[in-house]
This record gives sequence, structure tokens and C-alpha cells, in this order.
Amino acid sequence: MAKRFGFARNDVPDRKEEKDVTGNGPMKGPASYFPAIEKKYGRPVAEWETIVRTHLPAKHMALVAMLKDEHQMGHGHANAIVAHVLAHSHGTGEK
Repeated sequence: MAKRFGFARNDVPDRKEEKDVTGNGPMKGPASYFPAIEKKYGRPVAEWETIVRTHLPAKHMALVAMLKDEHQMGHGHANAIVAHVLAHSHGTGEK
């Protein structure tokens, strides 16, 4: 097989799958972004959730814009944090 990028396609090591909080399988949904968010921005997800909660009640896109504007977070990461907070907010914010 021809090598591309210094390795053959079948020589690529399997990527480690992040486990969900129960340890039962790969993370899905917004939580799948959490390891990358913590690595890129240097804060635990709990801190980002607290920041979002302090701005409730607010609409989803207003919260995304706040994270992007005030914390230079990328759109996908901001959207994942906001979606997670709103999904678990039980009536404290607008969706």
C-alpha cells in the first residue's frame, strides 16, 4: 500500500475513545466536546457551566455569542457548553 503522510492507511493506530461519565461507552452529544474544551481553554467544564448559568435566563444563541465574544471560544465549543447547560437547567433558562 502506498504511504501517505509517512504511514500506510492500515498502520494508523486506533484512536482512544473517550468514555462517558458512566464508563460504559463513548461520549455522545455535547459532552463529546468536553475533553477538547478543557484542553484548549484551560478551564474545567464546570467553570464554563457556571459562567453560562450566571447569564440565565437567556436564549441559546445569546449565550453562545457571550462565550464567543467575552471568552474567545469557538462556535462549536460554545454551542456544546450552552446546549449541555440548557438541557440540564430544568426551567431556569430559555431554550
